[in-house]
Amino acid sequence: MALDPETFDALIDTIRRFVAERLRPREADVEAADAIPDDLVDEMKAMGLFGLSIAEEHGGLGLTMLEEAKVAIEMGRTTPAFRSTFGTNVGIGSQGLVMAGSPEQKAQWLPRIASGEIVTSFALTEPDVGSDSGSVKTRAIRDGDVYRLSGTKRYITNADKAQLFTVMARTGDAPGARGVSAFLVPRDLPGVSIGEPEKKMGQKGAKVADVHFEDVPVPVANRLGAEGEGFKIAMRVLDRGRLHISAVCVGVAERLIADSVAYASERKQFGQPIAHHQLIQGMIADMKTEALVARAMVLETAQAKDDGKDVVLESAAAKYFASEMVGRVADKAVQIFGGAGYIADYGIERLYRDVRLFRIYEGTSQIQQVIIARETLKRGG
Repeated sequence: MALDPETFDALIDTIRRFVAERLRPREADVEAADAIPDDLVDEMKAMGLFGLSIAEEHGGLGLTMLEEAKVAIEMGRTTPAFRSTFGTNVGIGSQGLVMAGSPEQKAQWLPRIASGEIVTSFALTEPDVGSDSGSVKTRAIRDGDVYRLSGTKRYITNADKAQLFTVMARTGDAPGARGVSAFLVPRDLPGVSIGEPEKKMGQKGAKVADVHFEDVPVPVANRLGAEGEGFKIAMRVLDRGRLHISAVCVGVAERLIADSVAYASERKQFGQPIAHHQLIQGMIADMKTEALVARAMVLETAQAKDDGKDVVLESAAAKYFASEMVGRVADKAVQIFGGAGYIADYGIERLYRDVRLFRIYEGTSQIQQVIIARETLKRGG
């Protein structure tokens, strides 16, 4: 159920000011320390950002997909690592529970996820399994009232601080996706261990790490849905997550465009601001046009999802276009800034590195192409 317009407008205004006044001034600090300051995390919790997509009955804000997308656009106007702080709680780390959890599971976990007391992670990718997510090798073998879970998950966002993992594991002999089940795995179960955070190209402050499961006794009560339903749950979670990431891409693009316009209006060459030169104007026109197209795609698809329509194709198309778009926008921003865009003073080179990940996680651009083509063929055009 959507918030009333006045309440939602107030929320957007609060987030916009939070981004401008609290987050953007701290971007360089986050990059240097590779960590999000605790005081900012506490402010995010107080604003309800960890529970955007969780129903009000479980302590969240209960935003619609359209409302969530608009919030994600606002959060995109700063370093993406800030959004990642609560992103798994809002998206892939909680949505399996929201979509397929039992009433008991929801009552046990969702209020603490919504408040930020618990950080969640989504554990699907493995050392040998990425885009072919139906081929997971992590196994969960039934042993009375528990499953014995063993395997390794790789590049798991927020694994360093997560207290609850949604884990995809093979429970039967059925080949491919049919043998995959989903489980809620608390970090404090014996046999769970976390690897060292990876050194990454960008998005400093948002950590990813391996998660190891060694004969972990996961209660049967922690299974999400029935055996063999894990892959379907994962795909539903990713459909929603792709829209959220698409919206973040739009926000980052809008930030880059605003910074480029401001710089081009001040920087002078040949006796006038470079914004007066047509080749610069051509780049700005391309950036703005693509960002507007992506914004329209994201918001229209989010509304369609709220209306109960099948948006598998449209979500994939939005993720594909928006993530590729923001890469092109970032590249042009570096070009407009010239040498200043290549050094750290203006933050453009940082965002250039940050946005590269959007074309990879929650489904690479190539996987989105496969989904788009498959669904288009299925629909007959």
